[in-house]
Amino acid sequence: MNAAVAPSPRPAVAALAPDAHGGPDEDELAALGWRPRDVLDFSASVNPFGPPPGVREALASCDVTSYPDRYASGLRRALAEQEGVSPAQVVAGGGAAQLIWAIALSYLRPDDVAFVVGPTFGEYRVASQLMAARVVEWRAAAEQSFALDVVALRAALAAAAPRVVWLCNPNNPTGVYAPAELLADLRAAAPEALWVLDEAYRPFVAEPWDSRPLIAAGNVLLLRSLTKDCALPGLRLGYTLAAPAVCAALARSLPPWSVSAPAIAAGLAALARHDRVEASLAALREETAWLRAALLDRGWRVLPSATNFLLVQVGDAAAFRAGLLAGQRIQVRDCASFGLPDCIRIGTRTRPDNERLLAAMGRYR
Repeated sequence: MNAAVAPSPRPAVAALAPDAHGGPDEDELAALGWRPRDVLDFSASVNPFGPPPGVREALASCDVTSYPDRYASGLRRALAEQEGVSPAQVVAGGGAAQLIWAIALSYLRPDDVAFVVGPTFGEYRVASQLMAARVVEWRAAAEQSFALDVVALRAALAAAAPRVVWLCNPNNPTGVYAPAELLADLRAAAPEALWVLDEAYRPFVAEPWDSRPLIAAGNVLLLRSLTKDCALPGLRLGYTLAAPAVCAALARSLPPWSVSAPAIAAGLAALARHDRVEASLAALREETAWLRAALLDRGWRVLPSATNFLLVQVGDAAAFRAGLLAGQRIQVRDCASFGLPDCIRIGTRTRPDNERLLAAMGRYR
């Protein structure tokens, strides 16, 4: 009897090229005979001081024998209270990446234009292409330290007539943080688009501007994360702030129980001790400034950054990363997937870790 042949996947799925990401690759490490804990990881930009008090206790006491609330309603209420909005303006999901896919599923149709302000996080492209949308990328220039050229970007937006605009602010991997007035200027060039402002790294900015009033426009969605500032990347937890109609569409596009019981418990505990998170982020900003100055003193070209990560020009980034990993058991983010093959991204860690990185990088000068 001949084996049955499965039907072909949708063309958009068959043609999709997944994006590369930071963090340990267990298969790669296993080939070297190592475990993730054997490697000092600078490739993921997460608060190195760990979760706030109460999170581990909440996880230990979490009941995993019962289903969580399918819409994470208690967490949504807590987020709404913290953000000063109504629960109808909040959607929680299993990390910002899952919510990016839900946005694409909710709003992009075949041949719609998805406009990406690059170089930036690759999941905007992946999620858009999965829905057979046409991705148009405008890239900021390295010669301008990746600052946004408002005139050129406005013209590109007007010409593209996008249905969705993806803008990471502050941007990954460049660390550029666009001011409020610039965003207002840009939005005027594509007033009918859904503007997705990915603010996953906003908590690391010293003095961020208040973007919440933008959701009143009806076509602005703020994407935020609890995994980076609260040091919970293994749990996957993100949320959106948007008009109720936009949130309702996203909620319909997410599978039930998108946020697990442990993630809900950890999120509530982290929100209850947000003061400790803020204190750790203030210390992290000082450490990032120290690390950048130390890298500059050693002759590395390091871009200014509003966040907890630094973009460093090293030449052949893939070879540089491989050398650090194999020779020093230190992992950095090769930025070739961002279209920056001569750069690495470094997420700031604690002082002893940062000193170890500096010593290791000195071997490659």
